[in-house]
Amino acid sequence: MQEKLIELRSDTFTKPTPEMLQEMIKAEVGDSVYNEDPTVIKLEQVVNDLFGKEAALFVPSGTMANLAAMMTHCNERGCDIIVGDNSHFNLWEQGNVSQIAGIYCKQITNNQDGTFDLEKFEHLISDHTDCHCSRTKVVCIENTHNQCGGRVLPMSFIQNLREICNRNDIMIHLDGARIMNASIASGLSVKELCQHCDSINFCLSKGLGAPIGSVLIGKKDFIARAKRVRKALGGAMRQVGLLAAACLHALQKANENLTKDHANAIKLASGISTGSVVQLDNKVETNIVHLKLHPNIKIADFIQRLAQFDDDEVNELRTITRVNAGECDYKTIRMLTNLNVSAEDIDLAIKKINYVIQKFQQSI
Repeated sequence: MQEKLIELRSDTFTKPTPEMLQEMIKAEVGDSVYNEDPTVIKLEQVVNDLFGKEAALFVPSGTMANLAAMMTHCNERGCDIIVGDNSHFNLWEQGNVSQIAGIYCKQITNNQDGTFDLEKFEHLISDHTDCHCSRTKVVCIENTHNQCGGRVLPMSFIQNLREICNRNDIMIHLDGARIMNASIASGLSVKELCQHCDSINFCLSKGLGAPIGSVLIGKKDFIARAKRVRKALGGAMRQVGLLAAACLHALQKANENLTKDHANAIKLASGISTGSVVQLDNKVETNIVHLKLHPNIKIADFIQRLAQFDDDEVNELRTITRVNAGECDYKTIRMLTNLNVSAEDIDLAIKKINYVIQKFQQSI
């Protein structure tokens, strides 16, 4: 009986497909720092056209794209930005805008769907008229919202936010690491979803399956200044068309692969036996499933058991299955469907998870 490992910790664990590797081998390259790598130029143009903006810049990671965007927007001392308290920006990027760029970060409480109270937001804004205060330059939103379970931001929220920002001369930056997931789920194009945003971080190494790379998108003058910041951060790369080719291939397959991922996430969520041990903790709209554990169960114990098996389990399930799951917080398990997980894998994962749930049921 063959052992099967099903990787659900993140959609960043995907590995290049044979077809993607072939595109990388064939890629035409040049020195991208001199703007002479034709494959990078093509990728930036394709992404720019997809988003309907003026220019785009290939960078190594989404974290660098977000940081470069803030350093470009906040080009004077004493600036602040407003971010959601549950945003990736706030939780998982090491406070880099303060640590590296000297930018003050104000937090606003995220709602369960990734939005925040717009009246409270407007009251957080400060401008240059009061010398006691920092000056608000940017608000950052996230779509889909990772910590809120892959939720898609409502267009009405973004439109209303735009109106407030217009009145107060504030830029909107979108952490759109999974914006194509939002497009698939909402039926809206990425151009429509991003029409009110001044800058966008678009990641190609998550659900799209490229091994590395994000693109920062915005107006021409913004991208020209961001290019200087990228160099200062060590993100200007040379013959990087090899990676850009992988990203172009990922874009071609995006709709097909993400649609599959969303269907698999819904299948996973609906197949899990919820009850006293676990409860579904999010509305599954894209590729993220959150499970809330019973208070008496340690999340580390549950995750560890998912990744193990014993003879009794193998005899009962007639499979040798290990499932890798992650943590969202100290009581919430996070699972992401992805390119390398099939519908058949989801069936095995459901059997495994429900078996583990049954075992923990005996201990509470």
